[in-house]
Amino acid sequence: MESKILVGPMTGREERGDRVGQWLEGLEKLHFADLTPAEVGRALRALSSCYVERRGRLAEGGALSGAGKRAAFALFYGPLHFLVVDHIVRGLPSASDTISQVYDLGCGTGAAGAAWALQRTGVRIAGVDRHPWAVSEANWTYGMLGLTGRAAQGDLARARLGGGRATAILAAYAMNELPAPARQGMLARLLEAAAAGTAVLIVEPIARRMSPWWAEWSRAFLEAGGRADEWRFPSTLPPPQRDLARAAGLRPHELTARSLFARGTGRS
Repeated sequence: MESKILVGPMTGREERGDRVGQWLEGLEKLHFADLTPAEVGRALRALSSCYVERRGRLAEGGALSGAGKRAAFALFYGPLHFLVVDHIVRGLPSASDTISQVYDLGCGTGAAGAAWALQRTGVRIAGVDRHPWAVSEANWTYGMLGLTGRAAQGDLARARLGGGRATAILAAYAMNELPAPARQGMLARLLEAAAAGTAVLIVEPIARRMSPWWAEWSRAFLEAGGRADEWRFPSTLPPPQRDLARAAGLRPHELTARSLFARGTGRS
């Protein structure tokens, strides 16, 4: 059975908060240099339809098919994914214990993986994404947040997995973009990594129609001793992201997601 969890807003961790604040300010300077907020708002409206109505286009690169959409993705969905993953990993008992590296599959702008890497001091990060712009943006994100590591261009379905209890593997909003055969192969590989002690976390939107494969994956994670959760928490988007959402006709009063998590005992 899936559990439903309500998590409160992030508090404390002033030094980390400063770095996150600098990253958000940097995002505005970088992506509003050549575009107005109104232009980015219009692009976000088009981008959100890719997520909600035509998500199949994401696998074809439709989400990043222009400067406006790329800016909207980085300025809005990047911080949103950061907040969602931050809440989830803080809500999962021992999810960050012993890890010294986060491997982010389908890293996008790097924000989701960065949220996990920032849970502990000195954690390295490695990202992989097939889109060259996303790889460049992820490396910029890592630098702004003071993280060690880098993203590289590649096929996440062929990524090397494993690493034991020192490693965390994240696939946030990425598995749905894979063709069904590749995704099925990833399920077995991810569970094998989890059995060896790697912390494996899958995050997707809460709407079930967007991920018809989720029920099968949930059963597999639960049978492997993992967990399946639904998350709801108050929207804590910063003012620029709230303004963009309003401009695009979005009303994110609540942030939601669902996740699968598994981590066996493995070996230290």
